[in-house]
Amino acid sequence: MARKQTQFPSREDVLDFIRSSETPVPRRELARAFNVKGEDRRRLRELLKELQDEGELESPEGRKVAAPGALPSVTVIEIHDTDEDGELLARPVRWDSDQAPPRIYVAPGKSTPRGYAIGQRLLARLNRSTEGDYEAQVIRRLHEGPREVLGIYEVGPNGGRLRPTDKRAKHDFRIAKADSKGAESGELVLAQIRAHHPRAGRTKEAVVSERLGSLDNPRALSLIAIHEHGIPTEFPDDAIAEAEAAGAVSEDNRTDLRDVPLITIDGSDARDFDDAVFAQAEGDPKAPDGWRIIVAIADVAHYVRPGSALDQEARKRGNSAYFPDRVVPMLPEALSNGWCSLRPNEERGCLAVELRIDAEGRLKKHRFVRGIMRSAARLTYEQVEAAYNGEPDDTTAPLVQEVIRPLYGAYNSLLKDRKRRGTLDLDMPERQIVMNDSGHVEAILPRQRLESHKLIEEFMIAANVAAAQELEKRNQPCMYRVHDEPDKAKVEDLSEVLSTMGLKLAPGQVLEPKIFNRILDKVSGTSESALVSELVLRAQSQAMYSPENVGHFGLALPRYAHFTSPIRRYADLLVHRALIRGLKLGEDGLPKEDEARFSEIAEHISETERRAAAAERDADDRLTASYLKDHVGEVFAGRISGVTRFGLFVKLRDSGADGLVPISSLPSDYYFHDETHHCLTGRQHGRVYRQGDDVHVLLSEAEPLTGGLILQVLEGEDPPESMPATQKPRAGKPGRKGSGSKAEPKGKAKAHKGGKRGKSAAKNR
Repeated sequence: MARKQTQFPSREDVLDFIRSSETPVPRRELARAFNVKGEDRRRLRELLKELQDEGELESPEGRKVAAPGALPSVTVIEIHDTDEDGELLARPVRWDSDQAPPRIYVAPGKSTPRGYAIGQRLLARLNRSTEGDYEAQVIRRLHEGPREVLGIYEVGPNGGRLRPTDKRAKHDFRIAKADSKGAESGELVLAQIRAHHPRAGRTKEAVVSERLGSLDNPRALSLIAIHEHGIPTEFPDDAIAEAEAAGAVSEDNRTDLRDVPLITIDGSDARDFDDAVFAQAEGDPKAPDGWRIIVAIADVAHYVRPGSALDQEARKRGNSAYFPDRVVPMLPEALSNGWCSLRPNEERGCLAVELRIDAEGRLKKHRFVRGIMRSAARLTYEQVEAAYNGEPDDTTAPLVQEVIRPLYGAYNSLLKDRKRRGTLDLDMPERQIVMNDSGHVEAILPRQRLESHKLIEEFMIAANVAAAQELEKRNQPCMYRVHDEPDKAKVEDLSEVLSTMGLKLAPGQVLEPKIFNRILDKVSGTSESALVSELVLRAQSQAMYSPENVGHFGLALPRYAHFTSPIRRYADLLVHRALIRGLKLGEDGLPKEDEARFSEIAEHISETERRAAAAERDADDRLTASYLKDHVGEVFAGRISGVTRFGLFVKLRDSGADGLVPISSLPSDYYFHDETHHCLTGRQHGRVYRQGDDVHVLLSEAEPLTGGLILQVLEGEDPPESMPATQKPRAGKPGRKGSGSKAEPKGKAKAHKGGKRGKSAAKNR
């Protein structure tokens, strides 16, 4: 950095030099850079003090100076988010300025690039980019006091060791035999980290607190995700006692719905049935001018009273979490699968809404009642769909004309209203992990999306809208389900990317979901469809709970609340209580103290929802890796789903699994990361790896313990003839170099970050 200087540097010279530095500049180095000696050193100190007094410089660490907003070269940071490419974002733990801190991107280490959890604190070395952002090289993870760690216990010649399941952990733990609780080698255990002991040397010690069984059992993989994300699995004794003491509701002061042929429609593996539906044509049955719909929901508020042990535990959990092999329920089984489950031919309490819609699906009026009902049948989506299509079974045959066909008639009217509103219509395929009786993954299949699924969705949406309207009408607090319109910066970024594909999105126009739908329609059925759908999804805000209404952008609704599933969502229970209070339907309505805490509760249950979603994704990743571990060395068709500085994320076509192609495995080159256009471009050979490109990849590693897949892009080769036709990728577009036209030896590859930084990715739920 040294430069020859014959005259004393000007203010501008000093400021330019400091601003161009990636790290805070030592005063001594500044003097060397400008060849300042002797008496001029005092003049330089005075100049630096003057610049600091004027706010042009700061001294973030001792005898070093930096531009305002600069961070120390070594500091403690905290992970708080990810950007749309999956890169981790952090912020400094200490930040005294009123201005927002600069963005810090965490460089991947030897562990999985998506490692480190939100909230994790790290000691890191920071380097500043010319754009003002920072890149953090992690020195070590920081832990505050004793904590638990989940891992695999192994017995070796020098005693027991714990190998953490957390993909972010870099060290094993020593476990003395006396502290092993009798655990056997290969067993999954939960352990408490012990304060550092001199005899352990550099290896930390832990004490087994709970044995969780053999890792050979695939069901342990979802258990790992549950423990890592801190999802409670055991109910307190007093909550269980309250649930088991529950009984049938009295018919007193309840509207009798037992003669209405309400039916439940759920998945074939569902064990709790908390919503039942009914529809009836109004006017001429052959040409109805509207529909009467009833949506009946289990009366959870009757059993879970405010302030009770059940209520406290349900609020703590926030929601149920669903895994391929188990459910972690919000309520004990005695309620969730018992008195709050609308079992066929059994009397159950319910909170029901009667909806009147016109032939175009517009909601004309509604009425809420607290009732008693008897479900006429427990049906699956497949049963209902088959019956409507003329293939009823013994259960559905008597229900086709009077129950099932009217449901579809009302649904078709609701679809007209959905189309009129112009709801955001993203077609994002989901995968279903099928497990056999022994707990092993048998297959990973596309999740079915039947009209019967959509029917129930539309009925639930209509009921949720009515709940929000009723609470506003009664001046009652409402726990809204809000989905704000997309951030303008995200829309601008999306517009730039779409323009490179010949698609126009004017970022300055008034945003409506139908604007995005028009773009999606243009690419429907093309090779660009999946990429555009993902980009549009990433541009959306994240849905959450709030006592303040901002509407629901995705559904194109001015007001919306969750009412239809109080068994598994605490938000719905709050809405039930508010309706009970507002409509004077009982003494178990919403208490005043909960109303005052709505903002706090909204933040908490939004967080527990995100926690459950993250755990579910992690469990799916681990189970998928378990399924694919016997296929290492095989070739799969995939599509580049993410592009980062450290490599490519590829989604395998058949399984939907995401794997990493490390940048070091790409053909040797210096790769420029264009964040705006979501691609890596080789400087020397001009190869372009772009998000959305079809590729075929070799599966190099599959690690069930962490859920990680390592892939290698095959360059300039055709898929093997033995490869199933469904796995063979489509040919790339002419002129696009993502697949490569010439095989090259693999070597070290580097990436340079360029383009405009996007904001954090968010999913619309």
